[in-house]
Amino acid sequence: MYRQGDVLIVPVEETAVPRVVADLPPLPRDARGRLVLALGEVTGHAHAVVGPGTLRREAGPFGTAWLHLPEGGRVVHEEHAVIPLPRGWYRVVRQREYVPGAVRVVAD
Repeated sequence: MYRQGDVLIVPVEETAVPRVVADLPPLPRDARGRLVLALGEVTGHAHAVVGPGTLRREAGPFGTAWLHLPEGGRVVHEEHAVIPLPRGWYRVVRQREYVPGAVRVVAD
C-alpha cells in the first residue's frame, strides 16, 4: 500500500479487478504526459504517475480509480518524494473528509 498526500494507492491482484473496469474509457494524460491521480485545486500541483499504463475512473465524485502499470511507474508530486510502483493493478482512493451535512473529497 502506498500513500502520497491525500491519495492512497492499493495494489490489487488482476483477478480481483472488476470486469466493468475494462469498459471504462481510459483517462487522458496531461500536457506533460502524466496520468493525474489528483490535481491540487489550490496549488495546481498534481499527484501523477509517470510511465506506461492506463488510468480509468468509475463515475461520480467518489468513483474508484483503477491504475494499470504493465511495466511499473513512479508517482510524482512537486512537494513529495517520488514513489516507485511495481508493475500491476492498483485501486486509487482519494481521502475524504466530513463537513457538517456532507462528505467530500479532500482538496489541497
